[in-house]
Amino acid sequence: MPIRTKRIYDKWSEDDGFRILVDRRWPRGINSDKAKVDLWLKDIAPSNELRRWFAHAEEKWDEFKQEYYQELADKGALCDVIIKRSKQANVTLLYGAKNQKFNNAVALKEYIDKRL
Repeated sequence: MPIRTKRIYDKWSEDDGFRILVDRRWPRGINSDKAKVDLWLKDIAPSNELRRWFAHAEEKWDEFKQEYYQELADKGALCDVIIKRSKQANVTLLYGAKNQKFNNAVALKEYIDKRL
């Protein structure tokens, strides 16, 4: 089944399947009922230091992914949760960032896709 990424502020859809929030902090201005989050994997998010350094800057994207992938190498069990779910149904990785191309959910999806 496919793994997708989606901004948490975007409208929920049945096609989303199992919705996993992959940010360390709960997104501002959205309550849990509206978010329809099935699982919050905050520990799979980039470290605070890496997140602050990156700040969704496109020019830092490649270096961010390298650093984040190193962090993910120690979080295999959390990645396995996503992989296991994706074998059962659609999975949508939710994020709060405004930047839809350069965010941790996109990097995480790429990392997991390589593991599959």
